[in-house]
Amino acid sequence: MDCCICGPMANYFKPPRNSICSSCYEGAKGMMAFINELDGDQDAGFPTNSRGFKPNISKGLLNAFKWVKKMKEREEELNEKLRFLDCLVLALRDGIHTDIMVKPGTGAPLAAHRALLAMKSEIFRTMLGSDECKAPAEDTISFPELSHDELKFLLEFLYTGSLPKGSTDKHLFSMLVAADKYNIPFLRKVCEHQILDLLDSSNALNILEVADVCSNRMLKDQAMNSIVKNVEDVVFSKRYEEFALKNAHLCVEITRALLMEMKDEKDHEMSS
Repeated sequence: MDCCICGPMANYFKPPRNSICSSCYEGAKGMMAFINELDGDQDAGFPTNSRGFKPNISKGLLNAFKWVKKMKEREEELNEKLRFLDCLVLALRDGIHTDIMVKPGTGAPLAAHRALLAMKSEIFRTMLGSDECKAPAEDTISFPELSHDELKFLLEFLYTGSLPKGSTDKHLFSMLVAADKYNIPFLRKVCEHQILDLLDSSNALNILEVADVCSNRMLKDQAMNSIVKNVEDVVFSKRYEEFALKNAHLCVEITRALLMEMKDEKDHEMSS
């Protein structure tokens, strides 16, 4: 049976002879369910008609196609807006009208803009606005916990909303700590996503360690799950010996998680 959508003779089918294959049928159902779910989110900011009401996607695939096309147009508008805002990072890189120096723990200071720093973090706003910390244009504010490269990464993110290409585990970990310390939620979210993409048995201990420092429950749980699933590779590694000397409390948590996993497996075997 040729499908009237994906078959080689699709253009020649006419009602009521049309038929649809199972793949197209399931795909259409999935797309409709997904779009209806998005359309039902009142806070998502999806496009509305001239009267301010969202279109009724459930009326059919044609309306769904129009909705997707509209979202594509909106994506292009957002990309154009992002290109328009790229001038901010040029102002950073070229030092155009900078009015504050930010000093890392090691390395040379970097020039930045007071107003942008203050808008990106309430912590920065307090540092720059309080009588005790307010500094004239030629002075600096210090970030002793960050190296020169790490501070440069942080500034790039504040100006562009994205981390520079080639970010390593170490950079992501330091940015996650900075996001926590200076209360930058979007940076925290970006770091979480990228760290989760990199998570495996080889770096699970490092991720568990930094997640504990930042009190990041989601990352901590994911790292712990990875350790439990790959316990032999992790526990018998040289890295675990170094980790245990500095993180006795986390080793206790790992032991408890392993025992709970063993108990769950035993209970499952007994019930089956």
